[in-house]
Amino acid sequence: MNYIFKLFLLILIIGIGTLEAKKLEKIIIAGPFASVSHPILHMIKTDALKDVAKEVEFRLWKNPDELRAMAIKGDVDFLAIPTNTAAILSNKGIDIKLLNVSVWGILGMISRDENLNTLKDFKGKKIAVPFRADMPDIVFKQLLKRQGLDPKKDFELVYVSSPIDAMQMLIMRRIDHALLAEPAISVALRKTKSFPISLVAPDLYRSVDLQEEWARVFKTNGDIPQAGIAVMGSMKDKYIIQRFLEEYNKSLIWYTTHAKESGILVAKEMSLLTKEGVTDSISHIRLKSIDAKTAKKDLEFFFNILMEEDPKSVGKKLPQDEFYYGI
Repeated sequence: MNYIFKLFLLILIIGIGTLEAKKLEKIIIAGPFASVSHPILHMIKTDALKDVAKEVEFRLWKNPDELRAMAIKGDVDFLAIPTNTAAILSNKGIDIKLLNVSVWGILGMISRDENLNTLKDFKGKKIAVPFRADMPDIVFKQLLKRQGLDPKKDFELVYVSSPIDAMQMLIMRRIDHALLAEPAISVALRKTKSFPISLVAPDLYRSVDLQEEWARVFKTNGDIPQAGIAVMGSMKDKYIIQRFLEEYNKSLIWYTTHAKESGILVAKEMSLLTKEGVTDSISHIRLKSIDAKTAKKDLEFFFNILMEEDPKSVGKKLPQDEFYYGI
């Protein structure tokens, strides 16, 4: 009996040693300022992946070019990423798989005119749009065209290099309307009401929700699979991928149910955002984690709409089944 106990203890010790040996030195996650990244900050703060990695590092990408460079270089393990950008990379031969979709609605209009309730109401207006030919711009144009409007003739679209530039133009009264994504909308609304910016900034209003326009135009519930988490091919360990998803999902729930605390956490790590703006934004975003395999039908519908405007927006074709993790 004593021999059996010692043998069991030896096996247990060896097993624990094996598990320890599999712990990574570092997991590197990259993401934007946007809401898709915010649960990752909570994961890092709570040391949620301490059982699989000694260290977890978050790297910020500030624009689509930086994102693509990180993916091509391959020195990150996970990416918080727009779904169409992940599809582009996959179609270009980059070893990347989409794990989930967590952001299903983040786009909206912000305006100095509180009486603009639909996109048709913006006809003839000058509108700031960040990132020409990127996903928000394409969604915006498709919604206009589906309602019989011509983006080039019926609107004056002013393209800017970032949402921050669009916010500054609004605050400095250089433009009256902008297409933005949360939390930029909520941050802009808060900033224009804060001293001393409030002395010069105009009154701004939350205007058209593009997800509601999408629901009306395409006869859907309005969910748009805009962003999620992808895993790079260099990350082979299925258990670590599983643990990442488990903890991301837990942190996403925490983020949506602890708006005030989330605002404080995010603003501390991302100085361009304000805690009040992040807190306000959470109630205006459609957040839920759906695995890529389950979301495939919605993603392909979305990708087909994007390709109607610009085939290059998803890499000129729908991604292969291998793109969707779990298939």
